[in-house]
Order: sequence, then structure tokens, then C-alpha cells
Amino acid sequence: MKLRGPFLLGPDPVFPHPELAHESGLLAVGGDLSVERLLAAYSNGIFPWPLGDDDDALYWFSPDPRFVLYPSELHVGRSLARRRRSGAFEVHYDWAFEDVIEGCRQTPRPGAAGTWITPSLEAAYVDLHQLGIAHSAEAWVAGRLVGGLYGLALGRVFFGESMFHRETDASKVVFAQLVEDLRALGYRLVDCQQETDHLASLGARSISRAAFLHEIEAAIPESAPFPEG
Repeated sequence: MKLRGPFLLGPDPVFPHPELAHESGLLAVGGDLSVERLLAAYSNGIFPWPLGDDDDALYWFSPDPRFVLYPSELHVGRSLARRRRSGAFEVHYDWAFEDVIEGCRQTPRPGAAGTWITPSLEAAYVDLHQLGIAHSAEAWVAGRLVGGLYGLALGRVFFGESMFHRETDASKVVFAQLVEDLRALGYRLVDCQQETDHLASLGARSISRAAFLHEIEAAIPESAPFPEG
């Protein structure tokens, strides 16, 4: 009988194989949010996701199935296409990374006061941004940030983390533009982690964890820039 997680992490930035995760997707607990550990996690299809408001409690997940979007499968419906053509939003990259994280953190979730983004996680992603690994895509109106998303770019994979909007369709417009720009730069995959109706409407779908791991194993070693502008 195969031993299943969660496993307790030690001081070294290594993880058990993702296929050993509990059926909930929970693989491990503990560890830290060092750059080395976060890169080891994402490179192996694992991400941190706190289960409460305790800033010190770290839980690491690798769900099965995994919700992803292949850039060539992006679906832009007629209403969203009209919204984009209207020029209601300007889309820019990495203009206000920390403000995007803050916007995501403040976005309400059902039954809770905020999101899963703890102060420690926020600081860790800011560190990754300063290293050119974490990025934001943003919607602006008349110099005001009205929506956006952030995540990690590793090789030809973008690992999306969270998004928010303050005006209708802002996050959808940003996401669609990002995916189109990633496709033009040769990205193979956008990781959406968990299924949402919002992302499903844009063409995201579930694949097995095994398929996901195979995809990122091939795509992460390949080099690709993140969009600019």
C-alpha cells in the first residue's frame, strides 16, 4: 500500500513526489517560503495554500486533476471581445506588482474576511518579483488600477496565483490579453490550479496531475521572456 501525505517537511527545500499527495491534494506541511523552496515547489507542480489565518502554518498542495489553460485554447466570447475592442481598459505588465497582490488579498471570499494571501506569502512573492520570476498583469483606467492578476513565469509555463477586479470584466480582459501575449512568446501552459467558472468560460480545463507534471517537466527548462509594456 502506497504511503500518502501529508508529509512533514524538513529544513532542506525538497518535497515528496506529488503523486504521493492525499486525495485532497495536500502533499506536505511545514517548511518555509524561501526562494529556493518556492522554486522547488512550483517546478514540481506544488504550491502553498494556507488553510486559515495562521501566518506561520504552511500547507503544500498538488491537486489531481489540475485546472489549466493551453494558450491555443483561449476562448474569448462575443461580449468579452466587444469589451476588449471598446478600449475600456489599458493592460500593462509589472507596473504595480505589490498593488496587485494587495488587491487580490483584499478580495472577499465566501465565509471569510479576506483571501489566502498571508503577509508572509505576500512578502515571498514580492521577493520573487524582485528576482524577475513573479509578474503581474494589470487593468488600468485613467491612471487607476481596476483589476489584475499575478503569478510565476518559469520557462514556458505561467503559474497563475490570484486575480481581482474593481470594475466588471477587468480581470477577464487582463487574463485574455496575457494569454494571447504568452502564446505569442511561445508559452505552452497556464496553470490555473483550481477550477472556477470564470476561468472555464475562457477555455481552461482539467487534466490529470500526471499529465500536468509531464507538461511542466518539458516546458520549464525552455526559456521564454515575460511580456513587457
